Amino acid sequence: MLNYWTKASLFANPVLKYVLLSSGNIPVARKSKDNQILFKGTFDVLARGEAVALFPEGTSYTEPRIMQVKDGASWSALEYMKWAKENPDKAADKDVVVVPAAIVYTNKSKYRSEVSIFTFGEPISLTEYEGQFLSSVEGEPRAAVKHLTQRIESDLTRLTINAPDWDTLYAARMARSLLWEKSKSINLDEFVNISQTLVDLFSTPDATANMTHVRRRLLEYYSLLQSSKLTNSALSALPLPKTLDPRRAEPLPSRLRTLLLLLRDTLSVLVRLPFFLFPLLVHLPAYLASRWAARLVEDEEETQAQNKVVIGLLLLVLIYPAAFFFLWALLWYTPIGALVAATIVWLFAVYHNKLIDDNYEHAKQLIAVWRVLVGVWAPKKSELSMAALQQYTTPKTPPISPWIDKAKSKLTQPASPPSPTSAASPVPSSSNSSPSTSATSLSPKPRSRKRRPPTRRLVRHVLRARAEATRALASFFHQLENAPDGKRVLASAHLARLFGGIDAPAAPATPAPVPAPDSAGAPQVQAQGFRYAREVVAYLRERGAKIATLEAQIADDYWAATAALSSDGEGEGGETEYSSDARDGEDLVWVPPVVQ
Repeated sequence: MLNYWTKASLFANPVLKYVLLSSGNIPVARKSKDNQILFKGTFDVLARGEAVALFPEGTSYTEPRIMQVKDGASWSALEYMKWAKENPDKAADKDVVVVPAAIVYTNKSKYRSEVSIFTFGEPISLTEYEGQFLSSVEGEPRAAVKHLTQRIESDLTRLTINAPDWDTLYAARMARSLLWEKSKSINLDEFVNISQTLVDLFSTPDATANMTHVRRRLLEYYSLLQSSKLTNSALSALPLPKTLDPRRAEPLPSRLRTLLLLLRDTLSVLVRLPFFLFPLLVHLPAYLASRWAARLVEDEEETQAQNKVVIGLLLLVLIYPAAFFFLWALLWYTPIGALVAATIVWLFAVYHNKLIDDNYEHAKQLIAVWRVLVGVWAPKKSELSMAALQQYTTPKTPPISPWIDKAKSKLTQPASPPSPTSAASPVPSSSNSSPSTSATSLSPKPRSRKRRPPTRRLVRHVLRARAEATRALASFFHQLENAPDGKRVLASAHLARLFGGIDAPAAPATPAPVPAPDSAGAPQVQAQGFRYAREVVAYLRERGAKIATLEAQIADDYWAATAALSSDGEGEGGETEYSSDARDGEDLVWVPPVVQ
């Protein structure tokens, strides 16, 4: 049985105490300074041979990587080990171990999204920390705790997806969506390593000559999809023939015939509605309330699905009992009537769950088709101008969580990755940085977005962005595949050990960032992991990435190709000036004004 830590103050109420204890909650007096008292409930549970499930990060937050791992798990495990040696007659027969576990979702904000994988790491034995923790030398027990925490954090990082910043994570997500267009085409057992490989790839500043251009295109497309409520998988499966293009000279019968086929597909989806209408109406309050609850925390991806679950369950707790008692009343409150009413409610819930997924996917696809069709047929003047579009071409970055330990997050903040292929010249720095030279001050403050525009005003821009992002990604992988044999890209430590290598921190070709001391005073030695560019491309191909067909996808996509040649941004030779700057291959550099 799994047991969880809970504030001791919640056990004051006798009824709540019974509920909490019977469901595996352990009272923890957090204000206690004595660890033996603080972890007494934990010791009792572990002595019975049961497990304690902890969330070592201490809170839920929306960040592109693991920001902090607190010392609570390490303290409790090592204190129990000490207590077990002092009380061998009360302790369990087996030694306590720490087992890292990670849950990765394909879409954290979506309720009932697929779980990529529930991964357990290798059990961590406390034997190697025992001598240091039991030492009488001042500071040694705390150092042992810090070392165990670092090991837990390292294992959790290996089991999850971690990016240095939001833009890198968004670019990797968009590339993954283009390479695996169908959401279920990735083997979920490979999902974490594939995603981390793409994150590492887009963390390499000199991976290819067009890296800046590729990242910009991917981020623009990602942001426009978010603003238009469309998905790449829906656009890639768009059943819209070119005969519906208003700019093409098509015979009227041909165009009407195509439109009738689209109406037929629409009716085939709507014909299912009567079978699903009643379950939909019964559950509609829960759906609407859950959607409202998710909007309350738009900036907290981790909390959206949680709010949907809590609010939805609260309403269902009211809806299902009400339905049961209503049916039971119709059956005269007889014992057989109660059994029949319970059976009907249970079958109704099963029927609803069976229909919801399939109908939802079909409806979503149908809505995407009509949105695109309306956007393409809409008058030219209804399309957003390039100037008005700029605010929707940059992905929104969630605010920093107030629950994160700021001091620890600064210590674990990854430095800007050096080039894995060339040495960087040391840059002298001053201890007193001025605002003009500060990296933070160079970043412009994000502008607040206006209200999201209707999808029809963004459709042509979305189709154009899809074409540009796909072409850029195809060029990116073409350059990687034709790179010299020794071309390296950055890699996370665990992937580097599997597929590449790790340079020693002192290697002259790969200068390591300045190590930051941890809380115990020991410097964190950071080595540089790498993989070879051709090996990365082969790795992605073997796992189903459609690298070879990226260009063909756009060549066969009439609507994307057509959109790329239209609208305000049409340039010479059909090249669309889609970005705010025309020179996509160059980075913009902010030059501070000279103060006399």
